[in-house]
Amino acid sequence: MLVFATADLVLFAVPKTGSTAYHLALRSKADIVLAGRASIKHMTVRKYERHFAPYLAQAHGLAPERVAVIRDPLEYLRSWYRYRQRPNGPAETKRIRDMGFDAFVLAALEPKPPAFATTGTQRAFVSGRDGEIAVDHLFAYERPLALRAFLSERLGFAVTPAQKNVSPPADTAISPAVEARLRQVQAAEFDLHARVMAAGGHLVMARGAAQG
Repeated sequence: MLVFATADLVLFAVPKTGSTAYHLALRSKADIVLAGRASIKHMTVRKYERHFAPYLAQAHGLAPERVAVIRDPLEYLRSWYRYRQRPNGPAETKRIRDMGFDAFVLAALEPKPPAFATTGTQRAFVSGRDGEIAVDHLFAYERPLALRAFLSERLGFAVTPAQKNVSPPADTAISPAVEARLRQVQAAEFDLHARVMAAGGHLVMARGAAQG
């Protein structure tokens, strides 16, 4: 997570949305950098509201606009699947061996997923304690120019991150039945992503209003 005081922005690092590239490109320009351990770098909006936002307000008089990126939920799971197959990526208990993508998706959809299929959801990541979306700007991973233009304007310099932390290719074909199950269980995820895409890749949220 990166905090820019002058630009009045906090950029959340939603996993599997290119956050590492933006961290590497912008950390020298940020006033506060949360990096290293995944639970710190990838602080959720809910945890931010509970612990970090009060600190920013009380110690620095900051209440920055919140920015996050999400991607197609199916592609989000595909990225996790590829990552969990990397020999130098996940912890041993989360590494995938000899498991097809269909089985991984079904495991991720369980009420209590096993460690290797624990991915969380993007909507939960960007939601506050009340369960509503709690960011000001949502960007689509698939429309990177929208985010770059926004950051470049707010930060006052051209933002051009290089691709980083790319997992090796893997067979991520999904059967129609499993995809239908995914879209049913995670309908809210697909709906939120569709709204961001329909807005041209940049959806300005009205925090505190009903999000659907």
